[in-house]
Amino acid sequence: MKLLHLDSSLLGSHSVSRQLSAAIVERLKTVTPGLEITYRDLATKPLGHLSSSHLAAAQGVEPDAATTQDLAVGQTVLNEFLGSDVVVIGAAMYNFTIASQLKAWIDRILVVGKTFQYGEKGLEGLAANKRVIIAVSRGLQYGSGTPNAPGEHLVSYLRWIFGYMGIANPEFIIAEGTRIGPENREKSIESALQATASLRAV
Repeated sequence: MKLLHLDSSLLGSHSVSRQLSAAIVERLKTVTPGLEITYRDLATKPLGHLSSSHLAAAQGVEPDAATTQDLAVGQTVLNEFLGSDVVVIGAAMYNFTIASQLKAWIDRILVVGKTFQYGEKGLEGLAANKRVIIAVSRGLQYGSGTPNAPGEHLVSYLRWIFGYMGIANPEFIIAEGTRIGPENREKSIESALQATASLRAV
């Protein structure tokens, strides 16, 4: 079994989402003997964002050397995703949504004919056999019924993206209100860490 572990927070050792994603991976390692893990840090080694040269290459235009190299990196990233059985993502909220570094990764895996396609019945996700677990950290509280709920575009976005690829039920472990105060931060992180302890094997 293969696990792909991604982090996207810019805060390094101070990151809550990194702490949670690491705890998730440790739990899965414990309950899934022989788990093979690939790790990619999207913050320290960011992927390039899509550009006009990428889009031109997709339309058959001969790419230049720099674009050719970047397309090869994109293919490696796509292969990592396609070859994984489970994907664990650390996703901190930035300005109500995901970090741009994580968006750059999504742009490399959301590929027609690879992770989704259009047919006679419309959209068909091609990655339905994968399990996705996302560790989320949010500075304020954005849960259903809270005043900030309309501004939550992280969980909703990722749920839609993975659903588009056929992954209907991505799992979310959330620590929120981490910027409200030390006591709330500690309680929220502890609750999220407890949730990792009940994760089933891959």
